[in-house]
Amino acid sequence: MMERSIVHGTFTVDRTYAHPIGKVFSAWSNPEFKRQWFGSPDPANPSGIFEFREGGREYNADKMGNDAFTFDVRYHDIVPDNRIIYTYEMTMNARRISVSVATISFTATPAGTRMVVREDGAYLDGLDNPRQREDGTNYLMDQLGAWLDRP
Repeated sequence: MMERSIVHGTFTVDRTYAHPIGKVFSAWSNPEFKRQWFGSPDPANPSGIFEFREGGREYNADKMGNDAFTFDVRYHDIVPDNRIIYTYEMTMNARRISVSVATISFTATPAGTRMVVREDGAYLDGLDNPRQREDGTNYLMDQLGAWLDRP
């Protein structure tokens, strides 16, 4: 029998990108842009969903090695060029590994755009943990930066 557990964790990733706030926000809101840095649902994948609106859903299923993962989002608050708030759950091999609330804020700065990502999560049954999720989020924000810097 599997031992059941919950580990709570909060982390913040703070980045400044040398790009206008509209471009950084559109990297999240435009499905074609998001697909290029995040791996958001591919239109050729019938199970992929991208409904970027309050009450909308984003769903992505993918394999990493031998494991099948899902990322299932519900958008709760969207203020263009200002903030995005969503909840999401992740599964691995059909087992829920986490449930989280994420907030992303965007602020124009003289250097470009400051973007702060905060996640408050419940990581379940030893299948995920706050450090792994923070590392994964940092990786994705590096991907976002590289995408923004492309000509």
